[in-house]
Amino acid sequence: MARQERAEVTRNAVLLAAAQVFAQHGYAQANLSEIIAESGVTKGSLYFHFASKEDLARGVIDEGNRRLDVACMPLSELRDPALEIMIGLSYLVTDVAAADPIVAAMFRLHHEIGDQRGTGDNVVETWLGYQVALTERAVAEGDITADPDSRAVGTFIFETLFGTRVVAYATDALDELPARMERVWYYILPSLVEPSKIGYFREFAVRRSRR
Repeated sequence: MARQERAEVTRNAVLLAAAQVFAQHGYAQANLSEIIAESGVTKGSLYFHFASKEDLARGVIDEGNRRLDVACMPLSELRDPALEIMIGLSYLVTDVAAADPIVAAMFRLHHEIGDQRGTGDNVVETWLGYQVALTERAVAEGDITADPDSRAVGTFIFETLFGTRVVAYATDALDELPARMERVWYYILPSLVEPSKIGYFREFAVRRSRR
């Protein structure tokens, strides 16, 4: 195995171990000794890739965000109605976080390290921008009732969905997230769409939740 490939394998092992420890104990209670033991690498190997616990946490956020982007890309690139994509993504993100410990740890670390960043930009701001863009599309397509401030509507939707996830993490109720997302859509759809479309989009959300 080439040196660069070995280094990548080591880095990935550290990230996975760190994600598992961060997800279980949180940022404050996690310690590097446990991460080293979990990863099976030496202390020197860990510090070769990550200078500190904070640096490692930001690496987990970067990798989690990358994995989430890859998982969501096929749905994001569809030309389906934007509101259907919005609903589908809310469940897909939940599915990916449940299956991938690095994505799960990323969500926990966002607020625990205090600034919602990996090593670059604020990733939550990036997600918010995408949500607003989908909202603008849904307004243009006639599915979300026209509003003079699509950004305010998109921000409200994002805050509601993201807040649901934060509360589930804080109350150890991640297994309830699909049902909670279904409930969120049930209650907010009447404020977003015309009465004649409420039934269709509620049923769409239920089908996606129970897939």
